[in-house]
Amino acid sequence: MVEQRYGRPHGLGRGGFAVTAVLVGSLVGTLAVTGCAAPEDPKPAADPALAVRSAADALVRAGTSKASTSMEMAAGGTRVTIRGEGGYDFRRRTGRLQVMLPKDPAGASEHRPITELLTPGALYMKNRGAGVPADKWVRVDTTTLDDGNLVTNGATDPAAAAELLRGAREVTYLGQVDLAGVKVGHYRGVVDLAHAARAASPQLRGALTAAAKGFAKETVPFDAYLDAEGRLRKVRHQFGFRNQGRTVAVASTTLLYGFGVPVEVTLPDRRDIYAGRIET
Repeated sequence: MVEQRYGRPHGLGRGGFAVTAVLVGSLVGTLAVTGCAAPEDPKPAADPALAVRSAADALVRAGTSKASTSMEMAAGGTRVTIRGEGGYDFRRRTGRLQVMLPKDPAGASEHRPITELLTPGALYMKNRGAGVPADKWVRVDTTTLDDGNLVTNGATDPAAAAELLRGAREVTYLGQVDLAGVKVGHYRGVVDLAHAARAASPQLRGALTAAAKGFAKETVPFDAYLDAEGRLRKVRHQFGFRNQGRTVAVASTTLLYGFGVPVEVTLPDRRDIYAGRIET
């Protein structure tokens, strides 16, 4: 059973990307997919835009899935990649990811994996670093983040990645491709962030509304891959967000597979949530 608590994060506010600074700031400064085969091959959609906008609903019908995430960030001539693995429940809008930060330039791993618990309106992180004790969790109100938790925490919430597609525009069907043994249809277009926020499910509307105000452009290019049941199997968004007066290019990829697997998310007790100052 998932218990949800809401409130503002300790030590974080709307100004700046505090979480990003911790996850990738030092790196920038120094520097598979498995799944069940669809019952049939996907057919070209009569209305490609409608097919893409409906992908989030198909995931709710599917219930749960395993998830892999990859976030590539480029700034100042340096490129870093952050990867995550876990599972997501699209009905409860909850998930659990283990986020792996890249190794340092010398090849040694400096960072322990960060455990992220995703819930409507809030994100919990363990092994957060930045002066947070190893046995404590950090809670972040995602509606206060300038990107709505699409970028700043190193992994895009899988439900948010799908809900963004409700704002799909200028969608083109590019044909059928093989994705780890599953036939999927490849669609390309752009997301209107403001429209996506208005059309999003109530649980994610606040976060996407924040994102619509925080990104450098009003539209986000995407490539989406849907199986024969209309389920989103892979999506890649190309974001540009403002950070300390410059625009940072971010490519976020989410892979979904293993539909129907059990996904359990138990939120930390209030006494296990860190209430002190977080270094940036």
